[in-house]
Amino acid sequence: MLLKRKSRREFLESVSGATVALAAWPGSSAALAASLASATGYLYDDRYLLHVLEADHVESPQRLKKIAKRMSDSGLIQEVTRLSPSVDAAPHIRNFHTTDHFEAVKQIPTTGEVAELAVSGSLTAVKAVAEGQVRNAFCAIRPPGHHAHNNLGEEGFCFYGNVAIAARYAQQELGFRKILIVDWDYHHGNGTESAFWKDPSVLFFSTHNWHAYPGTGDPSREGAGPGAGYNINVHLDCGATDDQIIRAFEEKLLSTADRFQPDFILISAGFDSRKDDVLGCFSITDDGFKRLTRIVMNLADSACEGKIVSLLEGGYNVDGLAMAVEAHVSELLSRS
Repeated sequence: MLLKRKSRREFLESVSGATVALAAWPGSSAALAASLASATGYLYDDRYLLHVLEADHVESPQRLKKIAKRMSDSGLIQEVTRLSPSVDAAPHIRNFHTTDHFEAVKQIPTTGEVAELAVSGSLTAVKAVAEGQVRNAFCAIRPPGHHAHNNLGEEGFCFYGNVAIAARYAQQELGFRKILIVDWDYHHGNGTESAFWKDPSVLFFSTHNWHAYPGTGDPSREGAGPGAGYNINVHLDCGATDDQIIRAFEEKLLSTADRFQPDFILISAGFDSRKDDVLGCFSITDDGFKRLTRIVMNLADSACEGKIVSLLEGGYNVDGLAMAVEAHVSELLSRS
């Protein structure tokens, strides 16, 4: 199914109109509204299903459909505070990407609009956490974003740098100074690394298989100029286990993050690092993702009052992806 092509004004009006008042959701009450600051946000929009790269592509709408079913079957959907994309993403995309890239992506039927909506969702969740509407949030969005550069189209299934744009938005619009980005996707977030290569205000930490696509993420690459030391790449071999990735976080991230003291934490939550993924070869279990989430939450509790926004990146075994997201969101809820 494809979107009917809309004018830019019509599309943005539909995005703005998608924000749903809390009172519209089941279980809303004055008491619930009063407790929002301790809630976990869950951002989703049905329009994320409309983007299709090609028939039978692994980055398919079925990924979000399976997540939605798992959230419903587990009962987690009744525990989260549901969020809908509402921030106008265009100026923030233009601020980050070149005009040529933005215009090229915008012209792709359906996909250009949905890619912009993914950024809107990311920014909406950051704003909700920043304003205390929720304590933390997970964004069930697509297309993913951590590979995106300015190549006038798709790169590694990505079109816009969702997490990188969210980091700049948090700094430039919401007044946060230091952002930690944690990326546990099986594939290295080369777009994110490139964006902050010389920037000491963003600490980028990535665990990945250096030898897989896109072939970047050499552990010797630590940033340059004033950003030297603020880029941490950790290679993990095929078969990497829960204990190995946990050890990487404990040995390579914790002491640096403690010195950095972020004001806000973003997660590029790629679940293609889970066991049995069709594009990965790690052996991370759902319990492993719970443990990783707990580590990041402990950092957030000590540095930035629990402020975390997690953005979906990879994960292509759709049943495994849904189970990993359930584990991740249930852990985020444990502090709500």
